[in-house]
Amino acid sequence: MDFQVVVLAGGTSEKLSPLVSKDVPKALLPVANRPAISYVLDLLESSDLKDIIVVSKRPSSSISALPPVRSWALPFANAPVRLLQVVEGQEAARLVGAWISSAYLDRLVVEVVAVTEDIGTAGALRAISKRLVANDVLVISGDLVTDVLPGAVAATHRRNGAAVTALLCSVPVSGPSDAASSGGKDKAKKPCRLNIVGLDITRQFLLHVVSGTDVEKDVRVYKRKIRAVGQMEIRSDLMDAHLYAFNRTTLQDVLEQKEAYRSIRLEVLPYLVKSQLRSAPSGGEGTIVDETGNVVVPPSSNLQCLSQHRAIAPSAFKQDLLASSGGGTHRCCVYIASKNKYCHRLNSIQAYCDINRDVIGEASHLSGYSFSSHNNIIHPSCVLGSKSTVGPQCMLAEGSQLGDKCGVKRSVIGRHCRIGSNVKIVNSVVMNHVVIEDGCHIQGSVVCNNVQLQERAVLKDCQVGAGYTVTTGSDHKSESLARK
Repeated sequence: MDFQVVVLAGGTSEKLSPLVSKDVPKALLPVANRPAISYVLDLLESSDLKDIIVVSKRPSSSISALPPVRSWALPFANAPVRLLQVVEGQEAARLVGAWISSAYLDRLVVEVVAVTEDIGTAGALRAISKRLVANDVLVISGDLVTDVLPGAVAATHRRNGAAVTALLCSVPVSGPSDAASSGGKDKAKKPCRLNIVGLDITRQFLLHVVSGTDVEKDVRVYKRKIRAVGQMEIRSDLMDAHLYAFNRTTLQDVLEQKEAYRSIRLEVLPYLVKSQLRSAPSGGEGTIVDETGNVVVPPSSNLQCLSQHRAIAPSAFKQDLLASSGGGTHRCCVYIASKNKYCHRLNSIQAYCDINRDVIGEASHLSGYSFSSHNNIIHPSCVLGSKSTVGPQCMLAEGSQLGDKCGVKRSVIGRHCRIGSNVKIVNSVVMNHVVIEDGCHIQGSVVCNNVQLQERAVLKDCQVGAGYTVTTGSDHKSESLARK
């Protein structure tokens, strides 16, 4: 058996506006002063993946001249591996390809392939479907920051002979790590609910999945499914990490038959989960049903009590229905990462802030940097003025300067920034070549490249797009500021 690896790395995203732009695509957004995509590339490199093809989404009018795709075999868990990578947008592809070629010189071989924009993750796979030739395909989101090795998911997939195996991780907490620094208890870090899954008692098989807006509704499980599997555990504390192993034939069949499908998480995966079991007669003692004959699970607001060990049917688990590959049955499996593993996706502004803080904090092992005895990173070329302090879990990149009496707490500051005197920066990300004049206060905000903050400007929970000027004495709260 061999594997082919596809990395889906987006270009621009409305959820990340105004952070992303044609000059800084999502894949190159700095996380702890490293492009976001570098975390996935390092993860793959650690799995002995050395050759990469970047598949770029670009406008349909320019799709006619796709670059050629090379094939190769690489060792991955004693099996040959092929790797594809997807980036949205023609200009984004050029920028990402140029950066990878430079940063991974003599480490990775990169080639760019393009598909049309705005076709979703399933659409991207459909566009390159004919290029998928291995028995199994590993699909990884380019915005994933994790220390879970893809080989662990691949091994589980092979062992179970599954149609799909999904990586599930503990739902990350969201918000500043220090509630007091952000002005109240409402800002404390808290878990978010992303999806609801049903697992068998061995926690190997994925029996039910609810994602997207449906997590806010009552969850209904067909009685025939409960009768077929015997027992199901409902969990709302696990996140779909967007790392999947697919049987290639099964994946290609779904993409061909379901031409309207755009999303792997919201459409392809639920379809496979729903269709995996043989039809079974309705009925079964011990289940709670509504007038339609379905099992009713309480709304998501009450799911916390169900998230660990409650079973919603008492009969014995019928392993043979999932363990058998005959009769049209296929298996949907999961690999559940241990709680001490880090797993987060850069798919929102809040997630971007969380990941930056985590990578210089509790997940500092992912940063690739050596921290000082003060638990921070200050590049030797940085200049700090009199009585200026840089606290723990902070990072100052090369060439940046701080004036007198500045305070930096739990923040990342990029390259060649010029920061005046009496400036306070808390729980924030400041990118490259930013000018911050005297007396400015920045809290819980993201400041993009080449921004200028004039004297005494105040930002709280704001995002400032590249090249924007924040005027003298202005006070902004929960705003998105960008050039028109």
